[in-house]
Amino acid sequence: MNNWQNIYNLFDPVAFHIGSIPIFWYGIMYATALIVAILAAKYIIKKDKIDIKEDIFDGYIWWAEIGVILGARLGYVLIYDKNTMYYLANPWQIFNPFINGNYAGISGMSYHGAIVGFVIASYLYCKKHKISFWKITDIAVIAVPLGYIFGRIGNFLNQELVGRATDVPWGIYVGSILRHPSQLYEAILEGLFVFLILYWYRNKKKFDGELALLYAILYSFARITAEFFREPDFQIGFMWGTDWLTMGMVTSFVVLFTTSILYILIQKNR
Repeated sequence: MNNWQNIYNLFDPVAFHIGSIPIFWYGIMYATALIVAILAAKYIIKKDKIDIKEDIFDGYIWWAEIGVILGARLGYVLIYDKNTMYYLANPWQIFNPFINGNYAGISGMSYHGAIVGFVIASYLYCKKHKISFWKITDIAVIAVPLGYIFGRIGNFLNQELVGRATDVPWGIYVGSILRHPSQLYEAILEGLFVFLILYWYRNKKKFDGELALLYAILYSFARITAEFFREPDFQIGFMWGTDWLTMGMVTSFVVLFTTSILYILIQKNR
């Protein structure tokens, strides 16, 4: 247990170097997440004999991924970054991986921004190819949380999005403070938990789009729960004078409310 609690002192977040460029475990985990999500989606299409052409879905993957990356980065800049005005005045810097000529990578991604980017890209692709937006997103949302597990493990290995201070025996030291390994809580709650429910329910859905809406609802519940163990973003802190409400909770409440209302309306009008 002592080695586990001191894992950040024993583990190097850099996996290897290509020349002078460090390759982080974080990036490897995010690449793994993408591959796992794609393979899972294709497996579901084949297993459930879903009527969608392979080339159409392959094209959709690229659109969705670009939407996710753009949305995640822009969402972070607009919601969480303390230098929002600088980026708005210098938009070319949003995706600049160099600082003063040195490679530093791109840090700062927003999950809720990624969702917005995903929805927009999915809508545009479906409109272009005249296919059902709800049908294709129902496939995607089953695979996404499975890949999400690796994304959160990447956050853990990169020693970011750390948990709140605790005294539980499985806590890990970040500096001199014992904290919840909240990234792993999120991997289980927002990843594994959501995937298992959607995978089990996928052939019981009552209408196209139900899985997509259930995903948003389930993720929001899981994220709000996980936020009680996660340290708030340092540049924002707790919201509105409370000692518990975080920006992650606020954005998740918005998504939960919006998708719940939409779910109820669709059910009522069926």
